[in-house]
Amino acid sequence: MLNKLLGAAAIAAVAFTVVPASAASMAGCSGDNMKKAESAVEVMAEGEGKMTTQKEIAAAQSAMLDGKMGACATHLNHALHLEMMK
Repeated sequence: MLNKLLGAAAIAAVAFTVVPASAASMAGCSGDNMKKAESAVEVMAEGEGKMTTQKEIAAAQSAMLDGKMGACATHLNHALHLEMMK
């Protein structure tokens, strides 16, 4: 009985540490961040990096419209990282 209680407490502790982290990454997918990424792409030099970044932003927009905020945040983060590497 005590082992089951300790196991449940351990699962709850992991859940409380993981949930806020995933919620924070999903908060990054917003209209303001999308505009920021689009503005950054506009000033990038033409080339493969710009095309890849535009594809990531398009995928982020599609995911946001579908309500998939986790996927949106992932694509938007990729786009912002690619923009920083220009």
